[in-house]
Amino acid sequence: MPKHALRPQGDFPAAGLGRRLAALLYDSFLCIALLIVVTFLYKLALMGIYGEERLRQLSDAGALDGDPLLSTLLIFSLFGFFAKFWTHAGQTLGMQVWGIRVENADGTAISLWQALLRFIVAIGSWAVLGLGYLWIIWDRDRRSWHDIYSDSRVVRLPKDAHRK
Repeated sequence: MPKHALRPQGDFPAAGLGRRLAALLYDSFLCIALLIVVTFLYKLALMGIYGEERLRQLSDAGALDGDPLLSTLLIFSLFGFFAKFWTHAGQTLGMQVWGIRVENADGTAISLWQALLRFIVAIGSWAVLGLGYLWIIWDRDRRSWHDIYSDSRVVRLPKDAHRK
């Protein structure tokens, strides 16, 4: 599949840590809402399969704690959220608000594989107390670990470009 160029095109500066974290905070609220909806639909489906009374018994007995199917659905939902935005417009909703975009060095959208690498390494970046994000401070190109491993970059767009 050929890469598509993102608009606007140009040589934009790297996005700083503050903007990235602000966009991430904004997106975290959207992700929480997504997880709530997915969990609700999953529980509704279980209720349809087992019935309300049996589902309550299973829940009270702790049989539904740590449900691997639900956990898998939640991880896939989160990845789908980020992958859709990153591979099409280069921006999640939080990134749009804060005027930043993820892209390849040539200004094209990242691939699904790059999105998967970004997603997995970003989780690892948080797992080590955010060190992968703080790496931006020391990297001369202001890249996080997930930027480096996915061979992508996050840039700050001009003010007029992200308000359209």
